[in-house]
Amino acid sequence: MNRFKVVAMIFCLSLVALVFAIRVKADEWNRKTIVTFSAPVEVPGVGAQTLPAGTYVFKILDSASDRHIVQIFNERMDHVYTTILAIPNFRLKATDKTVMTFGERAAGQPEAIRAWFYPGRQWGEEFVYPKYRAVELAKITHQPVLATPIELATAPIEALKTAPVVAVEPTGEVVEVAKVVEPPPVEIAAAETLPQTASPLPLVALIGFLSLGAGISLWAISKRAA
Repeated sequence: MNRFKVVAMIFCLSLVALVFAIRVKADEWNRKTIVTFSAPVEVPGVGAQTLPAGTYVFKILDSASDRHIVQIFNERMDHVYTTILAIPNFRLKATDKTVMTFGERAAGQPEAIRAWFYPGRQWGEEFVYPKYRAVELAKITHQPVLATPIELATAPIEALKTAPVVAVEPTGEVVEVAKVVEPPPVEIAAAETLPQTASPLPLVALIGFLSLGAGISLWAISKRAA
């Protein structure tokens, strides 16, 4: 019976370790981040609005090709406030904390969120605003802002994946996206992209094999002990 208990304990610990690894991998892929704002914040996207001060959850819904889809939830994650189109942006130094950047605003106005950087990554999410709003923000910040001509307030999520993206100057002039976002060096792009696309399926398969092997072992031990 002692052998039976030892094998059972090892099996359970292995399962816990593997399930934890899968969860960590999932969090790395969707970059789930809990953020608390001490003041109202303007957010773009489908459902664009000003979020009151409070705690929110940011997650990547889709990260295909050169654009990402970001969703902002309430703290319980049972309500989506907005779904945002974002373009990956690069910074030279990653930090161990979440970084949010905001555009300047007139006194008394809520800050408009501009980018979100996940801890440990040199990739960030530069958010795209409707063109009319992007021009207004560009005038305030005196910098170009990412924009799309489609109406984000009513656009289905699938439309965000193909929506045209440009950058607009304070004058309203349309310029290249490169004016706002900086593509990463090739070697960094490869290093950071490959882990994001890794699937937890091999770990799931490993759990299955471990379960089968442990089941056979426990059955054999119980037969000998009988």
